[in-house]
Amino acid sequence: MFRIGMGFDVHRLVEGRPLWLGGVKIEWQRGLLGHSDADVAIHALCDALLGAAALRDIGYHFPDTDPRYKGIDSRVLLRHVMALIDEQGYCLGNCDLTICAEQPKINPHIPAMQRELAACMNCDPSQVSIKATTTEKLGYTGRGEGISAYAVALLERKTSRP
Repeated sequence: MFRIGMGFDVHRLVEGRPLWLGGVKIEWQRGLLGHSDADVAIHALCDALLGAAALRDIGYHFPDTDPRYKGIDSRVLLRHVMALIDEQGYCLGNCDLTICAEQPKINPHIPAMQRELAACMNCDPSQVSIKATTTEKLGYTGRGEGISAYAVALLERKTSRP
């Protein structure tokens, strides 16, 4: 049996914060504002995975009102989500992420992101697709006010072997 989930996240760009995307720290003059490290790519991926397993959303599991998650590395959240997926009897088939940002350029960081996310999900990097795009200077992303990410994930029911 297969299950598909979709996720979306957006965070505002601000001065004085590091920029984390896909589990990789990117050197840039601004970072994303959020209760955690505000990694929009991982947050969208967590929502896609949770949605595929019908386990609600990232805010339900890791509320921004809980001080335990203040400044937390989103890779920790992703590992926890994968443990929940495993408990439900599923494993990752593949996932596909799109990161929307005018700046900085994302493409040079994609191989590192694939490796980092694959390590968190205990899968092969070939199961993790990451793409980057801009919004052609339109909207909050185009004005450089924030970065957004979309993700889809395919889960497969684990089969027991005789």
